[in-house]
Amino acid sequence: MRARLVYHVKEYHSDGSAQEIKIWGVPKSKKKPHGLKYSFAYLSGAERVIGYDNAEGKGDHRHYMGNEYPYKFQSLEKLWKDFKKDIQRFKEDKP
Repeated sequence: MRARLVYHVKEYHSDGSAQEIKIWGVPKSKKKPHGLKYSFAYLSGAERVIGYDNAEGKGDHRHYMGNEYPYKFQSLEKLWKDFKKDIQRFKEDKP
């Protein structure tokens, strides 16, 4: 089975930011035990400042302000909440 796009949305906001979410269904495997490939990105201007993904060879991880951290995937609901929490944190810390 090939990857099939399950969900994709890109939103643009009045403050110049944007967010894009892509979720694919993939066969469960050692590298993708949850059967999902995903990419959640928040852009400020043209720069990705927050991202969550499980790119090939890297596994589940998150990006925040140019740094990369491991991420323990638990569910799509938890991923969404963590993503939104990071966006809120970024907006509060933004000068």
